[in-house]
Amino acid sequence: MNVYFYIINTMADWEYGFLLAELNSKRYFLPSKKNLEIITVSNDKNTKTSMGGFKITPDITIHELDFSNEDFLILPGADKWLENEHEEILIKSKEFINNDMNVAAVCGATIGLAKHGALDSKLHTSIDREYLKMLCPEYRGEEHYKDAIVVNYKNLITASGIAPIEFSYEVIKSLKVFSDETLSNWYGLYDKKEAKYFYGLMKSLENS
Repeated sequence: MNVYFYIINTMADWEYGFLLAELNSKRYFLPSKKNLEIITVSNDKNTKTSMGGFKITPDITIHELDFSNEDFLILPGADKWLENEHEEILIKSKEFINNDMNVAAVCGATIGLAKHGALDSKLHTSIDREYLKMLCPEYRGEEHYKDAIVVNYKNLITASGIAPIEFSYEVIKSLKVFSDETLSNWYGLYDKKEAKYFYGLMKSLENS
């Protein structure tokens, strides 16, 4: 199982930080799921710089992307999604979504998907419905828009940029790499910030 993470300049570090930390460390994974691999992909092999100043060189280009039904494509939030250089991954993402393959997009990435019609017939969310319509006159998905910070609809996960924990929870849940008990306590710890969830999280690892 591969998680392909699209690299784009101005990536919003906080939106994917929790998720990538858990997927990379595998510290709470079920033993049978530790074969997961994170592969960074972009429109070229040039180093990209996140909003926080971290520099990342992609592993592969879009042309090298070998995507299967069990894989996930993650599109992080960024300020650059409406620029032409990212059209190729957005077109491919729409193809994946329409073929019931797994795509998770947060904040600015949802705007790019909306521009390309990828959200027109799927339940989804974004930053704000009216803002989405203002930036993307082509958008026709108003009736499928949900006023929620995250929406997990079949193969498509969309989230607002203010929901990094909820976004991470839904992707991890869909990947099925944590036990249900581990995931529940992991979410409780970061959502409620209570010690009982930490102890529940540690105990859950003994049972997995």
